Amino acid sequence: MQPKRLLPGLALLCAGAILSRAIASVTGVTELLIAIGLGAALVNGPGVPERCRPGLETHSFWLAAGIVLMGASLSLGTVREAGVVVLAVIVLVIGVTIAVVEALSRRIFGLGEKLGSLLAAGAGICGVSAVVAVAGTIRAQEDQIAYAAATVLLFDAITLVVYPIAGGLLGLSDVVFGVWAGVSMFSTGPVVAVGFAYSEAAGQWATLTKLSRNALIGVVVLAYAAYYTRSETEGQLSVRTLWAEFPTFVLGFLALAIVGTLGVFSPAHRAAIDTAYSWLFLLAFVGLGTEIQLHQLRNTGIRPIVVVFVSLAIGSTLSLALLTMVF
Repeated sequence: MQPKRLLPGLALLCAGAILSRAIASVTGVTELLIAIGLGAALVNGPGVPERCRPGLETHSFWLAAGIVLMGASLSLGTVREAGVVVLAVIVLVIGVTIAVVEALSRRIFGLGEKLGSLLAAGAGICGVSAVVAVAGTIRAQEDQIAYAAATVLLFDAITLVVYPIAGGLLGLSDVVFGVWAGVSMFSTGPVVAVGFAYSEAAGQWATLTKLSRNALIGVVVLAYAAYYTRSETEGQLSVRTLWAEFPTFVLGFLALAIVGTLGVFSPAHRAAIDTAYSWLFLLAFVGLGTEIQLHQLRNTGIRPIVVVFVSLAIGSTLSLALLTMVF
């Protein structure tokens, strides 16, 4: 794609980021949530000019870049002791979520195997990204993909509001809230947003936990591909497919975390990196807000919503109970 085509949308992202920071300085509301709100107001109000769409669609790149840079501010020694516990909670919640969604979809609500699998992947791993990844391996229909994606986006919007409020009412510590958001919310963007809305430490824990969860997407894709290949001989799976779906920016995050832990970065370097990733997050969340299109959410049927709500309630309650006992 020609860089010139990206300029109008990038200019809109930059304007939204600057405006978000200005509004936050006056109102005291977290700037990342304001950025998402501005993006949502734009797309559901006056609408996005067609010439701006290519640039706005780069928001996932800026989010990944910001997460990579954030690795420099994280000391791996801080999370070493809690790593095993967090990983155990992640695996348990993923397993419970997928099992609940699959059971409800197939045996109670009659949603069909493939739609149930897409909902399970989206709720269990990493939102719409997991929906798309699994859809490619099980040959799901376009309407099934759209249904599952819309349901996930609906809960992304809801949890953006509910989680910070719930964390405050429950008096959760930064660590517990961050891990809880990372292990039970769906998509990476909203997890990072609510984490940093709660506190800097909560944001780092939320991001680290979510990245650990995202890294398991290859296992889930492989499992679903193997299951559906048995009944549909057309199904194919390769190392190239798994690598294409793996969130490779996780490797950059870990690399910078290792470098930061070794003490390579000076305080001045860390300050510059912190400033850079905070601006990248703002760019990303303005664009993320433009993905929240109310007319699409209204078209989502009630049965997928009920299925995902039940799984979210169970996974969220289970993980919170476990985390409050451990931390």
